[in-house]
Amino acid sequence: MLENGVNEHVTTNGKRTHNAKRVLLKLSGEALIGKEDFGIDSEVIMEYVQQIKEIVKLDGVELAIVIGGGNIFRGRQAKSLGIDRVSGDYMGMLATVMNGIALQNTLEKVGLYTRLISAVEMPKICEPYIKRRAIRHLEKGRVIIFAAGTGHPYFTTDTAASLRAIEIEADVLLKATRVDGVYTADPEKDPNATKYDNISFSQVIDEKLNVMDMTAFTLCQENKLPIRIFDMNQIGNLRKAIQGEPIGTLVS
Repeated sequence: MLENGVNEHVTTNGKRTHNAKRVLLKLSGEALIGKEDFGIDSEVIMEYVQQIKEIVKLDGVELAIVIGGGNIFRGRQAKSLGIDRVSGDYMGMLATVMNGIALQNTLEKVGLYTRLISAVEMPKICEPYIKRRAIRHLEKGRVIIFAAGTGHPYFTTDTAASLRAIEIEADVLLKATRVDGVYTADPEKDPNATKYDNISFSQVIDEKLNVMDMTAFTLCQENKLPIRIFDMNQIGNLRKAIQGEPIGTLVS
């Protein structure tokens, strides 16, 4: 272990990397749909949980998760339903709580201790968010799941992830996506798009690249919080991201 509490790791090719000690993982709700048309695919959520279990067992790693709710309801759907934006955003927050409950139960099935923490108070279901209590849970080795976004309308779960990562003093924000990093263009639409292994915050802004919404991105930039964007559907990538291996794209 190094002096700053970050653990050294030697990869199979002999290269030395360092485990991030405290990590915030942003999971999208849409990723949980898997092969289903709606809701949660049991195989997908279990696959994610097995990856989470693997990295929690690494010495010294403390993990917090922010989960979205797009597999159940997205705030922007509200307009088409004749629902005002604020009400729609609260509905989206409730969707993240539902996903949080499912994730918590699946994590506990594989033997991990968890706490579900909500930005909107609902004491029969979740703990309220209190920074010191959340950090104490991490120090005790519990996986914490942040639900209900920031607790305020007009803010995305990406912003909630940035905010909570800064508050708990995370070493890195890991954003799990369906692509393996940041590209010069949308790789699903442009076959000539090339991937960045490393990129600066200012370059992302200058080139108008889509990493996360601007409020979330600016929070990370101003607080010098690195973001690693990677494909979590590739088994083993979460562990590699935690250990600092060069997967996805690192924004710093």
